[in-house]
Amino acid sequence: MGKLCFSGLEVTLVLLFASVSLLAVEARTVRAECPVIPQAERVDCFPEPNASQEKCLERGCCWETSSEANVPWCFFSTSHGYSVVSQSTPDSTPSRANDRQGLMENVCFAVDIEARLTRMDAPTLFGGDIQELNFYAEMQTENRLRLKITDANQVRFEVPHEHVQSLTDTPSGPLKYRLELTQNPFGLKVWRTSPERLLFDTTIGPLVFADQYLQLSAKLPSHNIYGLGEHVHQTFRHDTNWKTWPIFTRDAFPNGGTHNLYGHYPYFTCLEDESGQSFGVFLMNSNAMEVTIQPAPAITYRTIGGVLDFYILLGDTPEAVVDEFTKLIGRPFMPPYWSLGFQLSRWDYGSLAEVKKVVERNRQAGLPYDVQFTDIDYMENKKIFTHDLVNFTELPQFADYMHAYGQKYIIILDPAVSTGQRINGPYEALDRGNAANAWVTESDGVTPLVGEVWPGETLFPDYTNQACIDWWVDEISRFHKEVKHDALWIDMNEVANFVQGSSKGCANNNLNYPPFTPRILDDLMYSKTLCMDAKHKWGSHYDVHSLYGYSMVLATEKASKATFTTSRSMVFTRSSFPGVGKYAGHWLGDNGANWNDIKWAIPGMLEFNLFGVPYIGADICGFFDDSSEELCRRWMQVGAFYPFSRNHNAQGYADQDPAAYGADSLLVQTSKHYLNIRYTLLPYLYTLFYKAHTKGETVVRPMMHEFYSDSETWAVHKQFLWGAHLLITPVLDPGVENVEAYIPDAVWYDFETETRITHRKVKVFLHIPGDKLGLHLRGGAILPIQSPAVTTTSSRLNPMGLLIALDDNKAASGELFWDDGDSRGISERLAIDYKLDVLTLHVDHNGYTDPNNLKFESITVMGMTAAPSVVFVSDGITTITLPESQVYYDATKQVMYLRDLALELGKDYKINWEAKYKYSRHIDCYPEAGSDQAKCEARGCVWQPSDTPNQPWCIYADTHGYITKNVVETASGITVDIERNTNFPSQLPQSPDIDTLRVEVTFLSGKSLRWKIYDPNNARYEVPVPLNLPPTPETDENNRLYRVQIKNNPFGIQVIRKGSEEVIWDSAVPGFIFSNQLLQISTLLPSDYVYGVGETEHPSYKHDLNYHKYGLFAKDQPPGYKLNSYGLHPFYMSLEKSQSAHGILLQNSNAMDVKFVPTPALTFRTIGGILDFYMVMGPTPEEVVQQYTEIIGRPVLPAYWSLGFQLCRYGYANDAEIATLYNDMKAAQIPYDVQYADIDYMERQMDFTLDQVNFKGLPSLVDRMRADGMRFIFILDPAIAANETKGSYPAYDTGIENDVFIKWPPALSSEIVWGKVWPDYPNVTVDDSLDWDTQVQLFRSFVAFPDFFKTSTATWWGQQIKDFYNNIMKFDGLWIDMNEPASFVHGTVGEQCLGDPNLENPPYMPPLESMHRGLPHKTICMNSEQILADGTRVKHYDVHNLYGWAHTKPTYDALLSTTGKRGVVVTRSTYPSSGRWAGHWLGDNYSAWDQLLKSIIGMMEFSIFGIPYTGADICGFFNTAEYEMCLRWMQLGAFYPFSRNHNTIKMPRQDPVAWGPEFAAISRDVLNIRYTLLPYLYTLMYEAHAHGNTVVRPLLHEFVTDANTWSIDRQFLWGPALLITPALNPGEVVGVRGQFVDMDAPLSKINLHVRGGHILPWQKPETNTQFSRRNPLGLLVALDDAGSAHGSLFWDDGEGIDTVQNQRFLLTTFTVSSGVLTSTVPTNGLAEADRLTLGLVKVWGVTAPVTQVTLSVTGMPDVNLQFTYNAQIQELQFDVTSQSHTIEKPFTITWKTA
Repeated sequence: MGKLCFSGLEVTLVLLFASVSLLAVEARTVRAECPVIPQAERVDCFPEPNASQEKCLERGCCWETSSEANVPWCFFSTSHGYSVVSQSTPDSTPSRANDRQGLMENVCFAVDIEARLTRMDAPTLFGGDIQELNFYAEMQTENRLRLKITDANQVRFEVPHEHVQSLTDTPSGPLKYRLELTQNPFGLKVWRTSPERLLFDTTIGPLVFADQYLQLSAKLPSHNIYGLGEHVHQTFRHDTNWKTWPIFTRDAFPNGGTHNLYGHYPYFTCLEDESGQSFGVFLMNSNAMEVTIQPAPAITYRTIGGVLDFYILLGDTPEAVVDEFTKLIGRPFMPPYWSLGFQLSRWDYGSLAEVKKVVERNRQAGLPYDVQFTDIDYMENKKIFTHDLVNFTELPQFADYMHAYGQKYIIILDPAVSTGQRINGPYEALDRGNAANAWVTESDGVTPLVGEVWPGETLFPDYTNQACIDWWVDEISRFHKEVKHDALWIDMNEVANFVQGSSKGCANNNLNYPPFTPRILDDLMYSKTLCMDAKHKWGSHYDVHSLYGYSMVLATEKASKATFTTSRSMVFTRSSFPGVGKYAGHWLGDNGANWNDIKWAIPGMLEFNLFGVPYIGADICGFFDDSSEELCRRWMQVGAFYPFSRNHNAQGYADQDPAAYGADSLLVQTSKHYLNIRYTLLPYLYTLFYKAHTKGETVVRPMMHEFYSDSETWAVHKQFLWGAHLLITPVLDPGVENVEAYIPDAVWYDFETETRITHRKVKVFLHIPGDKLGLHLRGGAILPIQSPAVTTTSSRLNPMGLLIALDDNKAASGELFWDDGDSRGISERLAIDYKLDVLTLHVDHNGYTDPNNLKFESITVMGMTAAPSVVFVSDGITTITLPESQVYYDATKQVMYLRDLALELGKDYKINWEAKYKYSRHIDCYPEAGSDQAKCEARGCVWQPSDTPNQPWCIYADTHGYITKNVVETASGITVDIERNTNFPSQLPQSPDIDTLRVEVTFLSGKSLRWKIYDPNNARYEVPVPLNLPPTPETDENNRLYRVQIKNNPFGIQVIRKGSEEVIWDSAVPGFIFSNQLLQISTLLPSDYVYGVGETEHPSYKHDLNYHKYGLFAKDQPPGYKLNSYGLHPFYMSLEKSQSAHGILLQNSNAMDVKFVPTPALTFRTIGGILDFYMVMGPTPEEVVQQYTEIIGRPVLPAYWSLGFQLCRYGYANDAEIATLYNDMKAAQIPYDVQYADIDYMERQMDFTLDQVNFKGLPSLVDRMRADGMRFIFILDPAIAANETKGSYPAYDTGIENDVFIKWPPALSSEIVWGKVWPDYPNVTVDDSLDWDTQVQLFRSFVAFPDFFKTSTATWWGQQIKDFYNNIMKFDGLWIDMNEPASFVHGTVGEQCLGDPNLENPPYMPPLESMHRGLPHKTICMNSEQILADGTRVKHYDVHNLYGWAHTKPTYDALLSTTGKRGVVVTRSTYPSSGRWAGHWLGDNYSAWDQLLKSIIGMMEFSIFGIPYTGADICGFFNTAEYEMCLRWMQLGAFYPFSRNHNTIKMPRQDPVAWGPEFAAISRDVLNIRYTLLPYLYTLMYEAHAHGNTVVRPLLHEFVTDANTWSIDRQFLWGPALLITPALNPGEVVGVRGQFVDMDAPLSKINLHVRGGHILPWQKPETNTQFSRRNPLGLLVALDDAGSAHGSLFWDDGEGIDTVQNQRFLLTTFTVSSGVLTSTVPTNGLAEADRLTLGLVKVWGVTAPVTQVTLSVTGMPDVNLQFTYNAQIQELQFDVTSQSHTIEKPFTITWKTA
């Protein structure tokens, strides 16, 4: 048996693996007691008729009557079954599991299991019980488990399957299942490992294993059971109410009963739940059997021979299970192209002349029609390998007659060979068969068995005999030379016999009359077939009966290859067994011309697609009985979409070929219509067959395969799909034109009208007139099409096209497989992809050149919401613009048509277009409330009502804006003068537009540029934040990644990325406004994928562009939907169609909003300053952030200890409470580095004071904690209390002396602008029972706000901090809050702001929280004056959003100068470049599940804002936390860069030790993982500080070529290598390479994955970083597919100032290639005291056994290291600790493999 192995996968080398486990479970003792179980779980102990209590008890079973129908009264007791007497695991496979320390240890689990079973002492059911059995489990692949039970001492019959026997699969990754073996009684439980779910539980009933009766039951996880056959199932999903289905091949009519039919399929699929996870169960057994499905839900198999040989197949979707099943039994064959055409047949045309008459009349009718069949009437007296020389004289020439018209001819062959002679001579086929001994024999093995079929007395070929196969191949070849034909139709191969058994009857023995007969038709084993004791080479007919058709297919396929050589041809069979689909198609048998059979054909087709036989169909219009015109018309409509589309009927019934109803009949017209659609879509259908052939996909697809998350689809069986994209809804009842249909959850288009329908995820009634069929195309599809013709021979010469249906994201994809349609082999595949106005045609494999020089001439795009202005077509060398004559847009249908394209098949092309702007960009001309037509038109705008939700009705005219006047281009940039288009009035009369503006474009570098729009005549406020711009522009155009174009009317700037030629900024759209208090500019976006813009709470990382607007203005506002919060970051990153990325910063600090529209486009509106844009070109998302932080300033490097876990709470009662918490955390051994104190440590909440009553002991506590290696951080707010007695509060007194506080402009007043925040008046007792506003009025003191722009303020602030540190209490970091700035009164005390009211309530108010209260709400007046460092006086109106930014640097400087160490500052309010000095937390969040996801989104946004040291308050700040939520948040928060648990006053504690021991233990475990990985995290922080890299990294930064990652925000990365997948919802299952998967997430676990190709440094965790930093350095090496990996380590003293700038650090890089780990040391400035020794190294993905590991260091002798190698999980470990090697010395470690 193969071993469980995995290589270094791109996104997997898994920290937490699901594994196969072997559990020896003592389940039940043997005792004859009746179990107390639900009736639904009873397993029938008396499956045959005539049960009685007496007979039941004789079997040792239980008897209990039931009033419920079908419930067995006789059911098994606990005394039946087998016991395990021995077991072994000859092949062990360790698997990697999480050891809760973050260090991955080896745990051994079984891969193969062998067990010996003995029968328990219990009465027999049918005798012949086998006492000793062997059980064997093979874990064959990650998704496939084999379970086999057989006689331990005697060989039994096993199916000699042609394909399964050849399998050599072995697991190549972690197993998706585990097997649990119970011993007494023996039972099996197969579990899915992720999530943990029991799939197949045989402990529901006993194992019975007798010579001729084998029984096994299994409980299943759901009622969604599909498959088992062949029967007529009237519904696709099984009825689980005690239904029993016999399986045994039989020539019977499919008339709706539960009897057995032509095929033998002991296989089913079970859909587990809405996740889509499914599994299949295949019993490889060909004996007669029955299967009972009961409501437990459970299934019971009863078979009368062979062995129990089960294959359990797991998939993440139902479609994936079909993939697994066809891997096992063989992929479906690739049919010839012509076989997808329409086909005609009937039994008994009577003569060739009649055949030709039918052919001609259907040709004359113009019916698309490719194939004509003849049934047995072409033969001489129904003898195979003959033709009727009287009525079919010219049959040898008939194929030529068909070929001349481009059509094909197929003949029927039955297996039975007549024993009689031909009319005019010997029957040579019979004679040659006799000579070859080709026949099935009687039980003596010698005498040919004689039966009777169509020609009379017959013999039966034994296709399991090589001599017979050779004879069969020869006869077919001979007959083809006599009567040319194109393919073979084999029938009657169940095998059918018109006498019972044989002409002699059948012997009375236990094969012909077994002890138990399943509920097969007639209850007689040999009814209408051969005696069961007849002999084949494979064995008795008893065992191989159901393999007869299978063996005939194998022989016929050999004959087809020999006869048709390189031509594909095909075989078409009635009887089948799993694996037949590899070589043959199938039809659903001899149905009837009735409305039931038209319905039942759909479940039949769906089932055979599950069975791996996608070339399937039913006899259109019915085989038996006369078909009415209505029935045949409706059947022709739906039959046009059967994969095998054939109209066929029986002898003696009226003609039913379409033309028989009249050439002008409605039936012919609708048949032609839908057959023309079929022929149009044949390239798509052929591609579906290619995907079935290569990937095992279904062709006719159940709706639930695509929409499994919607339970409404689980039972749909009157509709079906072609592949994923074409939905067929037929009329299946007489007199009906309104059909109930289910429209699944997707965008759908009416195929025939090309219009989008509004229905979605709902049942509807579709009006389908008599000539119509319901046909819908799913959004997201690209279907290859071809102009139809009456034959495929002709249609394959016609021009091709593409039919594109856009989905919700305006995207679509598809593919085309194309070859000559007839030869064996795979030749060419064309991938087609549409994303965001770009259509790409790419040839994946080109091994075929079409001789007809086919071209794509037409492209239809449905769902285009705007007309294209221009369409470009590029072949990679030249680009042409299509003339208007080739482009048509239907605005009503929203469809674009491209015609006369001449795109050659087999070449790559890219087609892209720009949408025409005609009132279609929907940029809002009246963004305020209260818009109406009069107000709109007064602004010179256009009133255009719309039904689209949120779409503005007032929009700009095309030329609104400014007009370009003077353009001066230089090598370094462009200068433009623009003038307002005075044809339009100013939008705001209170703020007139400025008439003349200057535009300056500067080519900053090859990857960055700036454009600045300002008033050249009047100086305006500009943001005083310094940026790091290149000293000189990039003047060499060849070095720039971009090109800039200036557009005229309206004025706009276009930035074009060279290479892709994508326009990535395009403001040449109407609506540009530049007035004193409203500046508005819009740009078209290159895609829907936009990220950033803050600080506001966003529900997803990727912005929803459906008319969402976000106000931006720093405010003390807890995060909430569309509420402006603490900071301002007018920066966004956008992805482009070419997968490149760019970033845009608007350097403007005024209040603003940003609106996204689905065009896609966005609009900036700001109420002051200028428009100063900076663009960075990437082209990767990570490079965008690097370039952005190069401009705004690299992030600060935080102290190492600040990466540890941190605790805080607003509301500690006293220092004793903090001390108790600290002691409890130590006792629980939870890693923990930082303790905080919120404002409660202060005296009356005043900065730089200490509450001498409640916190008097805090300084000594801090000293004690710091001595233990802990750190302390205090909060400081900016507001300074002003009502203290003079001389008692130095902070205020010295502030007054140094004039540091914000005042009114001198022209208004000389007073300070007073506010109120937390400080209380002296000598008051706060009554907190009063409402908040009253408390503020009565108890809060006046406060003054420092103006941190002033140099004197920075000096004063630094002195206060230093005095506090030296005189009151030590600290290690500072937390600055309330610095928006926040005030508890609005504007000022008294709430009367002085000065210009338009500053407090501007003419245009962005959509801010409490916007009706004006800008001063919860802050200070906008007319307040601040003074910049250079003395410039500015209004708070302009610099409000910079207050937190200005507060941060003085705080950071003071921290460093005071402590002499780096420490950390955490700030609430931020602006671009704040990250240079501080980290940020996401504010006062809530204890709610949705906050977990929003915290990830927030962190990723601040990562691109250049503030990587960020996190959210773990478990939430406001409200009471809930246990599971807080635990999940602790797991997630363990991977926040800033990891702090923090909540507010009067809420219960939520620190890890507050919840009990289990919570504490789980928190400790996950924090140990964090601390293990701190060297890696610290290195990431260094890379952010030195190079601008992100730390918390969106997946799209690493996998931008995978568009699936562009929308992922429920997972994130640490750097490039660690993937974090948290559970974010209660009870959640969270969802390797390149696919979505569900992951098990028990409450104690978070899913982490290490990416192959990377090396992570780590250390053993300790209770704080002071201790963990002393441990040896470990390396975790995860090899990629090439056996390579790389990584690095940054290390310094952890807290020194400017260690990077002064080169006082160690930078070591590690690489692995070809078994050699090498370190290099680019920088070695580390002090000796900080050096690290190398410790344990783990290497994952070592694929060969290791024989030696050697450490080499220059100047030292080589040392052989002790090592361990685990071949099963491919892990090598070696520990270098004993060598005392410090890592500043380069080293090489080599491992040799066997």
